[in-house]
Amino acid sequence: MSTQSNAMPQSGLGSQPIGSAVMSGTRPMYWAVRRELWENRSICVAPLVVAGVTVVGFLISTIGLPHKMHALSALDAANQQQTIVMPYDFAAGLFMATQVLVGVFYCLDALHGERRDRSILFWKSLPVSDVTTVLAKASVPIVILPLLAFAFSVVTQLVMLLLASAALAGSDANVATYWTHLPLFQMWLGLLYHLVTVHALSHAPIYSWLLLVSGWARRAVFLWAALPVLAIAIIEKIAFSTSHFAAMLGYRLSGGADAMPFPIDAGAHNTPGRFLVSPGLWIGLFVAAAFLFAAVRLRRNQAPI
Repeated sequence: MSTQSNAMPQSGLGSQPIGSAVMSGTRPMYWAVRRELWENRSICVAPLVVAGVTVVGFLISTIGLPHKMHALSALDAANQQQTIVMPYDFAAGLFMATQVLVGVFYCLDALHGERRDRSILFWKSLPVSDVTTVLAKASVPIVILPLLAFAFSVVTQLVMLLLASAALAGSDANVATYWTHLPLFQMWLGLLYHLVTVHALSHAPIYSWLLLVSGWARRAVFLWAALPVLAIAIIEKIAFSTSHFAAMLGYRLSGGADAMPFPIDAGAHNTPGRFLVSPGLWIGLFVAAAFLFAAVRLRRNQAPI
């Protein structure tokens, strides 16, 4: 009996290292990502400013909204929906553009900044690997920023809907008509699909390239990132009279035709499968992985500027 009673606590203690090992494997990445959010306040401040400006502009536009709704009654249903949806699409587009700009400038300074201010010496003294650090920095433009763009878009569009409903409630305009021609849920699905396919997966090689250059260049990071791309496009055009590289880059920036069902497309539900099995997607992800691997090697060997 005593042998069995003593075995129970030992088995509980024996399972403790497994849980602690899992926690020790995930906590460095978690804190590395939080560090990036702490040190780069523009990641959250920029979309917050865009949200404020968008709401103020839409609030001013609601002054003439009842008159506009009366004018829309003479149009067919498709044109009514297009007119009502337009400011909501514009708001989502602002957040996506902001996300791209913040992601580009963040990547250009991510590895270069810690070498410039010599903080790399402090961070290397901590028990955090270069792989964890680089992956945490890459997750900001590829994962964090698209999620923030989606969240801010949804909240801002809901606020816009409430403002429009309040403006129409005080007039003889039909609020139900406004709501009927505003398929927010379908728009959110299209926005999320667009952010995942284009701003996360398709842009991953671009962000990884910027991180690689940020870890290598000593100064003028933007020029070192842009000049090789321009040089390849110019040499190809002069030597072969073709522009395949420029077309590939444009395809990568836009995400391709299959990644563009935003905001409302009848065939949007048929495109995710084709996009996920497309060779261009996986080639781009392989190139992104190669750039990130090179960035890890650079950070391991680079010294402060």
